[in-house]
Amino acid sequence: MKIAIVGAGRAGSSFATALERVGHEVAVIHHDDVSSLGDPALIILCVPDDAIASVAATIPPGVDRVVAHVAGSRNLDVLAPHLRVGSLHPLMALPSGSEADRLIGATYCVAGDDLVRTVALSLAGRVIMLRDDQRTIYHATAVVASNHLVALMGQVRAFAESIGLNLEDFLPLAQQSLVDVARFGPDDALTGPASRGDMATIDAHLAAIPESERSTYVALANAAFELSELRRSQTPA
Repeated sequence: MKIAIVGAGRAGSSFATALERVGHEVAVIHHDDVSSLGDPALIILCVPDDAIASVAATIPPGVDRVVAHVAGSRNLDVLAPHLRVGSLHPLMALPSGSEADRLIGATYCVAGDDLVRTVALSLAGRVIMLRDDQRTIYHATAVVASNHLVALMGQVRAFAESIGLNLEDFLPLAQQSLVDVARFGPDDALTGPASRGDMATIDAHLAAIPESERSTYVALANAAFELSELRRSQTPA
């Protein structure tokens, strides 16, 4: 299939390589050069979310092609006035433009024209579909699962370095905890002071860590308490 990707950033470059690997004919085009699109069957907009509507508006509509975006936070209305539209959001982080391997076999949230679903399947993707009113909470979930987890590791690094250690000392613990979540579920994977109701330890932590970091710790400790309470409420008497 002839596919044009508008945008050569991390997502655009990764998609271009992945789609070429599975046999598609791919052209990557700068968003200011849509006049050179040619006649692709599918145009994928890999541009910042806030730019999707303006870039889509510069592309002449046509019944013989589909215009799609890869934004998890946007519905299809941002692709007006195109007649055939879709979205193809990979449930995968793309920290660089060389992440094609991650896109092959990934989970894709797909909407709109069935051609987009065909492309997701050509990438050996697992396809999920949601209603428009579910998309914002879906994207928020993805942000928590990826971006917030990365931000949390930033706090781990700060704490570790304050006592002469480093992030790498704690990564095996974090990785094992995710393995435990996958194996047991969040409720049963939870350990630590919140799971035991050990307030004295939590108070000691709050006294020791910098004041600027306490709000994050408190928020997550409260979440851990709620998870622990949920576990207790579901345990047969």
